Amino acid sequence: MFKILVTDDVQLGDYDFPDVLLDNRAGIGREELLKVVADYDAVITRSRTQVDAELIASAKNLKVLGRGGVGVDNIDIDAASQRGILVLNAPEANNVSAAELAITLMLSAARGVVKSDKLIRKGVWDRKYLGRELKGATLGIVGLGRIGSLVTKRAQGMGMTVIAYDPYVSRRRATDLNVELFDDLKTMLTKANFLTVHTPLTDETFGMIGAEELAALPDQAIVVNAARGGIIQEDALYNALKSGHLFAAGLDVFVAEPPKPEHPLLSLDNIVFTAHLGANTVEAQARVGSEILERVVFGLRGDYSRGAVNAPALAPDVMVALGAYLALGEVLGKMASQLSKGRVKELTIEFSGTFPRDPDPVAIAVTKGFLEPILDETPNYINAPSIAKSRDIRVSKISDSRPRAYTSHVLVSAITDEGRVDLGGTVFGDSPRIVLINDFRIEVLPQGTLLLCTNYDRPGAIGKVGTVLGNAKVNISAMQLSRMSADNLAMFVLTLDQTPSEAVLQELREMTDVINSLEMVKL
Repeated sequence: MFKILVTDDVQLGDYDFPDVLLDNRAGIGREELLKVVADYDAVITRSRTQVDAELIASAKNLKVLGRGGVGVDNIDIDAASQRGILVLNAPEANNVSAAELAITLMLSAARGVVKSDKLIRKGVWDRKYLGRELKGATLGIVGLGRIGSLVTKRAQGMGMTVIAYDPYVSRRRATDLNVELFDDLKTMLTKANFLTVHTPLTDETFGMIGAEELAALPDQAIVVNAARGGIIQEDALYNALKSGHLFAAGLDVFVAEPPKPEHPLLSLDNIVFTAHLGANTVEAQARVGSEILERVVFGLRGDYSRGAVNAPALAPDVMVALGAYLALGEVLGKMASQLSKGRVKELTIEFSGTFPRDPDPVAIAVTKGFLEPILDETPNYINAPSIAKSRDIRVSKISDSRPRAYTSHVLVSAITDEGRVDLGGTVFGDSPRIVLINDFRIEVLPQGTLLLCTNYDRPGAIGKVGTVLGNAKVNISAMQLSRMSADNLAMFVLTLDQTPSEAVLQELREMTDVINSLEMVKL
């Protein structure tokens, strides 16, 4: 009999698990929870309960942690993993509700629903307001994942033409959805009467819709953000609405929530707000509860196939034997993802030399690392291959027992419709190293923020870059050099203690007398 403790308000619905004893103690206090948690095999929470290292240490019998919904910020994943506790969530349960809210905001903004409602309540019967129809309009979607795809189907049902920008979705998937896929964001924006964003919030997507992007939209366009605060720059949105370039907007999210009363956007009457309600429907909350309960029960029974956030999916002896190589694989994947240009078609992973065990699991680590920067949820060793397959990313493995320059070597090639990126790595002792970046042989400790500079082999190049970074208060903690390349270019890789701003990076890119190209990678 498994004992499951529910610590937050979760609608579990009807269930029939004869091997489960469910103890629903929503709102349980911290001190009481620390006293009783050792009696349970699993805990189900929402966002209120902080499952930190102290609580995990007290949970002597805990095997599974279930988080209703998407986020797991309130769970110490590392502490749970070290204890061998499986962490699960239910990210798909809210998708329909989030998609429908995006459509709701589009309709409300287009028809002036809130504005008219306020006037009527003040005794003003104004029938002169002219709204906009969705039928016949073109909807531009940034992010054609699960929620973006649901928005697509609903928009098409109302007679809209849908176009999209998503560099991580295959053209076949877009064709299946009857969506025209653009390789360039600004080109897509010039054709969109409506714009909605459905991407995770990453370094790449934060502020991706700014003044230039909003200016690219046709006059009187309507903009919606029901995804993550910060994807659309709030000051740029305010200026575009205030100037009249945009007809209206709808926001469910802000950078800082709740927004302060003096927030400029709150002063405008051509924008509709909701209080981060994307997941807040009766149906979604019921799905969250029933799905997380089912996944926790299945997890207790040994089935890790659904909703696993941290499941190893590898036997402990494999994890121990290949630990450093798995870390290397994830790093190579992350770097390949951030350095690739264009739409990725294939990942090839070549193993050369000898390894402590069959290195096939390292290919999964590469795939997991490659997907991490582009997904809203963290992929793991269970779901990474299937996610790659769903995005039409082919993963190929090649084995060659002959060593290269190292006893063991992993070569990752990311092949896109615009070219390829080649990265090689090995393990020294228990420490992963990057030893190849495209044509450059180099030795880099993969950690922190890396600045990759290809430069003309002339005196003073490194000094000029160092001066710019120094003036920006960015400290260089390590530097590696490579002078070998087919086109007479050199490369130096800087390990930085701080992440440079986009303005600093742009200043460096403009040093065309010494720098041929510059890329930043965060590990």
